[in-house]
Amino acid sequence: MPGHSEAVELFERRRTAWLAEDVDAYLALWAEDMTFLSPVHDQPLRGKRAYADLIRSSLTMVRPVSFTIHHIAVHGGLVLAEWRAEIEWRADARRSAWRGMSVCEIRGGLITTWREYWNPADLGGLPEGSA
Repeated sequence: MPGHSEAVELFERRRTAWLAEDVDAYLALWAEDMTFLSPVHDQPLRGKRAYADLIRSSLTMVRPVSFTIHHIAVHGGLVLAEWRAEIEWRADARRSAWRGMSVCEIRGGLITTWREYWNPADLGGLPEGSA
């Protein structure tokens, strides 16, 4: 089970890699057999390869602007975090910001499961020509 300091350090590395658009450093934080679920997915994404495709596709559409972690708590094997993210849509430079909550599991220093909870309406519609 991760301790609080391990969870904070891992979330900080994830935040830093995402803001730098460093896909390799970002993906290095995830286990090969990981699962990911967010409000815009009907089913969990399974496996690092599928998640890598999602991250690369996302970064062609948006530029990360900010990611602020407000709270991190460790409860048994779960790490819970409240955060705020902001992106800029590459197609029209429009910005979207939203607050959310993540629940993850860490095994051997790597993220094995990740669930996000946030309101998809906070992102607004896709910019013209990005669909």
